[in-house]
Amino acid sequence: MTKDQSIETLTVDQAKAEIAALSKDLSAANTAYHSADNPILTDAEFDQMKRRLTALEARFPNLAQSDSPTQIVGAKASDGFGKITHSIRMLSLSNAFDRQDVIDFHEGICRFLGLPITTSLRYTAEPKIDGLSLSLRYENGTLIQAATRGDGAIGENVTENARTIKDIPQFIENAPKILEVRGEVYMSHEDFTALNSRQSERGGKTFANPRNAAAGSLRQLDAQITKERPLRFFAYALGELSTPIATTQMGIVTAFHSFGFQVNPLMQSFDSIDTLLNHYSDIEAQRATLGYDIDGVVYKLDALDLQQRLGFRSTTPRWAIAHKFPAELAWTRLDGIDIQVGRTGALSPVARLDPVTVGGVVVSNATLHNEDYIVGLDSNGNTIRDGKDIRIGDWVQVYRAGDVIPKIADVDVAKRLDGSVPYVFPTTCPECGSIAIREEGDAVRRCTGGLICPAQAVERLKHFVGRKTFDIEGLGAKQIEMFFHDETLPIREPADIFTLETRDQSSLARLKNRDGWGDKSATNLFAAIREKRTIAFGKFLFALGIRHVGEAAANLISKHYVTWSSFHDAMQIAAKGEGPERDALLSIDGVGQVMVNSLIAAFGEGPEYMGIQRLAAHLSIQDAERPKLVGSPVAGKILVFTGSLEKMSRAEAKAKAESLGAKVAGSVSAKTDLVVAGPGAGSKAKKAIDLGIETIDEDTWLDLIKGL
Repeated sequence: MTKDQSIETLTVDQAKAEIAALSKDLSAANTAYHSADNPILTDAEFDQMKRRLTALEARFPNLAQSDSPTQIVGAKASDGFGKITHSIRMLSLSNAFDRQDVIDFHEGICRFLGLPITTSLRYTAEPKIDGLSLSLRYENGTLIQAATRGDGAIGENVTENARTIKDIPQFIENAPKILEVRGEVYMSHEDFTALNSRQSERGGKTFANPRNAAAGSLRQLDAQITKERPLRFFAYALGELSTPIATTQMGIVTAFHSFGFQVNPLMQSFDSIDTLLNHYSDIEAQRATLGYDIDGVVYKLDALDLQQRLGFRSTTPRWAIAHKFPAELAWTRLDGIDIQVGRTGALSPVARLDPVTVGGVVVSNATLHNEDYIVGLDSNGNTIRDGKDIRIGDWVQVYRAGDVIPKIADVDVAKRLDGSVPYVFPTTCPECGSIAIREEGDAVRRCTGGLICPAQAVERLKHFVGRKTFDIEGLGAKQIEMFFHDETLPIREPADIFTLETRDQSSLARLKNRDGWGDKSATNLFAAIREKRTIAFGKFLFALGIRHVGEAAANLISKHYVTWSSFHDAMQIAAKGEGPERDALLSIDGVGQVMVNSLIAAFGEGPEYMGIQRLAAHLSIQDAERPKLVGSPVAGKILVFTGSLEKMSRAEAKAKAESLGAKVAGSVSAKTDLVVAGPGAGSKAKKAIDLGIETIDEDTWLDLIKGL
């Protein structure tokens, strides 16, 4: 396991092995925690491992699995209980670990809603209870079922056990016809101590902590045992509801209290980030005296109508976040600074540390981000660490809050060695010796060697064969390294992969005769390569590894041009500076000038373009398919939004249109099918009229998509 190594320095093979190990351990921990009530990891260990896995998947997206623990809520319901399908999924929360994370959360909401980031919004703040999530369903005021969260979609039927908890009403007067109340089952410190004493006296099982005790007690197959356990319940959220009971989150909790539920007395609402964070500090200061376990503070946007507009990601709501309490800090010596070269030529500095334990993990490396970070500046040129630079030999403070990759929080200049000198960032590539330049607006210095730089060439090849690109079985990072350095059967560019079998047949040193290979493994590899000669347009474009062109952008472009040949021809013309092709590329919503410049550079008459040509000659690149949604009035159409939208933000309108199968462009052209024009629409609206393109206002747009 390489868990103490900076992710930026890992090879693909190392990352693959660590992702597999972390996924296995986290899945086992999820099952132990949610299904067996017998945790095998502490909360801190689990959070650190999950953040590490999240960071690994972000750094190596081609290795991420669809069933990754980062994409799963809770765990599968136990076979010991009946199953209940939640009418509305019970999701988890994304995490914040510092002030900036909370500010980013607020600004992200403002951007999605089309509001200035300075807009004042009201949020609720309440302690994050360390217990077991439970959903209670009432029909005509009567409790008819109770279910654990399970995997978010299906939970365990613990209705009879929940009926024994005194904090849970059996009947609610004046309740809506359908009411689902969600909250947390927990056990107080005092009750936990008393329970363990009784268990010990009886020779029974004792529990490690109140959360284990609460979960184990609620999930007893014998409800009588649950009845004997001192369980409590805080109500804090809604599931399914037949008629509204409030317009705000605070109003929901007030209604719960009127129904007879216990709600947390520390819950309050605030209309500024500063007051929100002040309350966080107040709760943290009271943590030891609350009498029950909490591990952070949950913030929720107060207005329910805005919650509904924001909606959900795959596993978390956009309108809520859990602000966790701080991670551990530690001091150690910085022994050296290494420079790693990535696929795009980025020179990334990595601190080599005397090993130190931080949050239960031994750390020997820390990211230093870039040269500005080393001298004491952030990405905007603002001073950090009070302007203290980082030098080899310094005594540094390391932390892991909010990011699995360890970072340096501070430098103790009082302990700085005599004769210490500022670190000089290299201006040449340590791998190939090429000049390393830093372009205006780029926080990173990059090697200019391109594919003559072995580090860049190897990393681009590894990207090319990754899981989200060509995914050639038997040709992983280890094999790429081997073939790249091979003198008789080399792979130096992607096209070489598809000539490998032919070259092998005429080689005196056949692959099947080499160490670690055999007739079967060589035959399987060649078959796997042949199988990948047909590939989707978007996947092919992403596989090329063109700087700034990620997976989402590649798919956007492929859907716009549909065929590889039309895109290729357009880029060829754009690279020569002729025609409207550059503007057409820029018109794609989500494609900016930086990406356009990168694409045009790749398709100019140079080594990179010649490599693309050699590769494409071996492949069948399949046309992109536009989504076809039954009943959608805009499926397959190209839409442009212009002017001021007053009832939804641009981001919200775009997301809705794309969910209905439309393609959203940033400018009007002859190919545009529909223009939605709000107040202040100018040249785009005029151009649409001149071209005879259907133009509607925002109200008509909302009527068009009503109910969809």
